[in-house]
Amino acid sequence: NEPFTPYAELAAEDQRLDNAEAKFQVSLKVPLAQDFLMEDATVWVGYTQLSLWQVYNSDASAPFRETNYEPEIFWSLDTHGDWLDTPLQKFSLGFTHQSNGRGAALSRSWNRIYANFVWADDKWAVGLKPWYRIPEDESDDDNPDISDYLGYGDMTFAYKYNELTFTTLLRNNMRSEDNKTSANVTMSFPLPGRLSGYVEYVNGYGETLIDYNHRNKRIGVGFVLNDWF
Repeated sequence: NEPFTPYAELAAEDQRLDNAEAKFQVSLKVPLAQDFLMEDATVWVGYTQLSLWQVYNSDASAPFRETNYEPEIFWSLDTHGDWLDTPLQKFSLGFTHQSNGRGAALSRSWNRIYANFVWADDKWAVGLKPWYRIPEDESDDDNPDISDYLGYGDMTFAYKYNELTFTTLLRNNMRSEDNKTSANVTMSFPLPGRLSGYVEYVNGYGETLIDYNHRNKRIGVGFVLNDWF
């Protein structure tokens, strides 16, 4: 509820929001050019949509509380686990735009260029994704302090133990004063068919853009089609 309380015109909606809601994400990518600039390098376009849906809130007609849209384009090199004597599997460079499609006071968006490194072996994987936010005109910037909360990159750790897969995504704003850390911890396990069961704990900022400067704590249970690795 907190992101909506400063706006008087949304006060009534704010009072109707439930703590229980559904979260779902769809991500896809399509290759544009293969062996681009060098062998085993591919240019991709991708799209991710993440929604928080008040599906159980029949009193408010089950609205979508927030939806984020993230198109991107990136160049990715498959290094085959042999780079400077380290198990680096992939290296990527890309541009991404993320916004929530809203107007006026609830509008949130930012543009970034990023690098992405993925080291992996049979049972573990580590992802390092530093980014640089492309500056905007002050008059057009809906969230000028977003880096104060989300920092300048994230790290993902994954470990497979028998049939269980554990992942942790971490962010930190890299400040000695007013330090802010965010974490997303998940566990997945196989189900019949192609689905996996999924348990998630979130504690931090930026799960969606409307919450970028509000700390959320949530636990969720559901399923995932494609796991991290």
